[in-house]
Amino acid sequence: MKPHPFEPGRLITGLAALVVGVGYGLDALGLWHAPGRWLFFTLPAGLLLAGITTAVWATVRRHHQRDAAPPPS
Repeated sequence: MKPHPFEPGRLITGLAALVVGVGYGLDALGLWHAPGRWLFFTLPAGLLLAGITTAVWATVRRHHQRDAAPPPS
C-alpha cells in the first residue's frame, strides 16, 4: 500500500467532527450537558482552523519543493 501524504487540515477537521459527535452523544445519553451553544460553534471553528492550517501547510510545502528542486541546466 502506498503511503499517503500527511494532511493536517483533514486531521483537524476529523477531530472537530469527532468532538461534536461525542459531545452530542454524551448529551443525548444524559451523561453530560453541553454548555449553551458550545457544540454548535465547535464545528465551524474547527473548519476555520482546518482551512487556515491547510493554507499554511500548502504554502510551506510549495516553498520547500521550490527550494529542493534541482537547478535548471
